[in-house]
Amino acid sequence: MQITVQLPDGLAQLPDPARAALEAFAIEGYRSGALSAYRTRQLLGFETRQELDAFLKQHEVWDHAYSAGDLEKDRIGFERQP
Repeated sequence: MQITVQLPDGLAQLPDPARAALEAFAIEGYRSGALSAYRTRQLLGFETRQELDAFLKQHEVWDHAYSAGDLEKDRIGFERQP
């Protein structure tokens, strides 16, 4: 499937704006859990999990990192326990 997106001028002036937009989409999809590692790897065209891991590390994306929201949910859960 092909999707057409209108990019702001600032982004459109990057060396490869289509790739930058795709990477941003993939990063957010992976961070949010909407995309699995496998789907993210497919989307970005990486052949191996190691390529994906290197890309995620380069962009400081840790494997579904424990967020402040996760901490708050756990805190509430612990407070409810007898």
